[in-house]
Amino acid sequence: MTEEKKQLTENQDSFIMHPTVDFCFKELMENAKVRQGLIAAILKKDPEEIQKTKLMPTILRKEYPEDKYGILDVRVLLKNGEQMDLEMQVVSFEFWFQRSFYYLSKMVTDQMKTGDTYDRIKPCIHVGILDFNFFENDTRCYHAGMFCDKETGEVLTDLLQIHILELKKLPPESQNETGIIQWMRFMSGKNRKDFAKMAEQNEYIKEAYECLEKMSADERKRREYEERQKILWDHNSFMKSAKIIGMREGREEGREEGRKEGRKEGRKEGYREALVSIVIKKLQKGMSAEEIADFLEEDVLTIQRIYDIANTYAPEYDIEKIVQKLENTSGMKQK
Repeated sequence: MTEEKKQLTENQDSFIMHPTVDFCFKELMENAKVRQGLIAAILKKDPEEIQKTKLMPTILRKEYPEDKYGILDVRVLLKNGEQMDLEMQVVSFEFWFQRSFYYLSKMVTDQMKTGDTYDRIKPCIHVGILDFNFFENDTRCYHAGMFCDKETGEVLTDLLQIHILELKKLPPESQNETGIIQWMRFMSGKNRKDFAKMAEQNEYIKEAYECLEKMSADERKRREYEERQKILWDHNSFMKSAKIIGMREGREEGREEGRKEGRKEGRKEGYREALVSIVIKKLQKGMSAEEIADFLEEDVLTIQRIYDIANTYAPEYDIEKIVQKLENTSGMKQK
């Protein structure tokens, strides 16, 4: 065997998926035992108390045509009727908190049908697993909240609950870690050695590690994983490009006009060009407008407008002309 082939074989043998890639996370949550262990850690319960979990449809229904479209990562129904939405988020964006509460609220209203009484409503729990720092001035890696009295801290209702796990803030590893810290440590793993070490902690994390190994050895799943990983890289590149272009255009406009408004318009223009560019790339790969909107965390109507106009300029997709036409349509200019 040549040295090149030997290296390739070693790389293939050492490959393992990372739970922070949402494709991998969703696949892990298909396993009932893995769900049981993670949910028990989040709720601070013994896994045996989590007797049954059931995966639910992840698309939030639209009651009215103008309602916003939404897709959850993993939606779970617990035996007592409670629902939990588990979201893996590796890309930071400005309105993550607002989107999370919108989805959480939709989970509550989805329970009600015509003629139902309000006692039908069961608690809904949103779990945001973030691979970035959200609370910049807080060093804690785990937060849990619900509606409380502002002065006394007394819980007013548990119908809406949110748990935020910030993986980047995990403290240095210590002896006898338990519960959610163990799972956060596992989800932050970067190689087989990390995962194998965590698998020794408890049977539920061991099950998750074994799932990772099986998925990583599956060629079809590996291709899907790598495609999703590429999409995330594209998104990061898009955001960086939008920021750089926007700042550059803003500076140029600001110098020419000497006004704050000039910088603001320059940033908008740069963002529009970057947004159009990424939408074109995704539609060329066969993604729908709704899929692109969900991927970019953008309003689906905005993306649909870009999508439709871009298609009229296929196959050349002249970005300058597409942006110009967008500016002549309602809504895009105020973006």
